[in-house]
Amino acid sequence: MKLLLIEDDREIAAALCQVLAAFYSVTLVGRGKSGLEQAKTNRYGLIILDLNLPDVSGLEVCQILRAEGYQTPILILTGQTKVMDKIQLLDAGADDYLTKPFSLGELKARLRVLQRRGQQADKVADFLSVGQLKLDRTKYQVRRDGQVISLRRKEFSLLECLMLHAGTVVSRTILGNYAWQTGDKPWTNTIDVHIKHLRDKIDRPFKRPYIRTIHGLGYKLDVTQTPQKPEAENQ
Repeated sequence: MKLLLIEDDREIAAALCQVLAAFYSVTLVGRGKSGLEQAKTNRYGLIILDLNLPDVSGLEVCQILRAEGYQTPILILTGQTKVMDKIQLLDAGADDYLTKPFSLGELKARLRVLQRRGQQADKVADFLSVGQLKLDRTKYQVRRDGQVISLRRKEFSLLECLMLHAGTVVSRTILGNYAWQTGDKPWTNTIDVHIKHLRDKIDRPFKRPYIRTIHGLGYKLDVTQTPQKPEAENQ
């Protein structure tokens, strides 16, 4: 399993890499921005995240990843001991935390728990269902009302992202990060074109459109819409 370690303390990082290398393929970065870039462009099974980073705080890194739909288990390393500080970490999306100093044995045990939890979540997440839309990640297949719909890879990824955030507005930035896996922002028109093609396949042949344009904000997968002409969403 690939593990991303975001830690700027060289001594701690070296010790963790030495211990964890026996169990994981470890990628080490020492800055929050570098950690965000790695997380967005690679698939990791676990993330160890130091709270006190020199550029972007671990708390902010965690919040950004969760806001953009990343489900990878995150363990935060912190020197904070106050209960409210720990609650804030969990509210930000951390799955667990360890207070420094900690034993390497406890760290490995916590990681094993998170690894099992992540594997179970992956099994459930292989199949997404929203309304009459069914998405099967294992077979790379989409159905609506039982009808198989053929999608291109980017269309599939965009639909997958919308289904993961069903009922909420998804910005073009989040859609771009998810489908193109890049921190760059060249995709406003590209995303709009891909969404149009996606609508042609999953909305246009059916009475009830699912994809809504939220002008100035992004898109929403909304299965509660009343039947209407899909063209109205493209205006």
